[in-house]
Amino acid sequence: MDTLFKMPGGDRAEPVKRPSRAEAEDAVRTLLAWAGDDPAREGLRDTPKRVVKAYEEWFQGYNEDPVTYLSRTFDDVKGYDDMVMLRDIDVESHCEHHMAPFLGTAYVAYMPTHAVVGISKLARVVEIFSKRLQTQETMTAQICDAITESLAPSGTAVLIDAVHQCMTTRGVHHPKVSTITTQFTGVFKTDKDLRDRFLRLAGR
Repeated sequence: MDTLFKMPGGDRAEPVKRPSRAEAEDAVRTLLAWAGDDPAREGLRDTPKRVVKAYEEWFQGYNEDPVTYLSRTFDDVKGYDDMVMLRDIDVESHCEHHMAPFLGTAYVAYMPTHAVVGISKLARVVEIFSKRLQTQETMTAQICDAITESLAPSGTAVLIDAVHQCMTTRGVHHPKVSTITTQFTGVFKTDKDLRDRFLRLAGR
């Protein structure tokens, strides 16, 4: 039976037909042949299976909903009313323009109002959005929006610093250039001192 799914944040109104595993493997063979090699030679014979399996891992974020992780909150915070921040969250994603990896680090913070979420869930949200074809700008906004909409904090802050291999291994070939994106809401947007504290803790 064909699997139909909608692309998160996409512009398409109709669900997308998901190809079968065999069709996906055939597509890899086509690309290998287009690149100029023989998909039937010994070294490439199992490559289509390995690529499809790798895609399942790289893009598993399409099968998960960050809201389910952020809905597990704790109300008993013993009067804690300051920033909650996670630093140095690994980001492993692929750009939607060239399907090349971009790798970096995310810093996420929020100011809780009445409840907090398990800290591992914040890292999980970053991972879910990164395991999709992305632009760094969109991913930064998606992480911020998911935390803001699910936890209703008084403010949210997200910073991502990443190196894009579509820029380092092709095109302009600048391997030492990284991209920094930020998104602030609520008190992080209106309170410069708080925003500066977040940036200092993020090493900026």
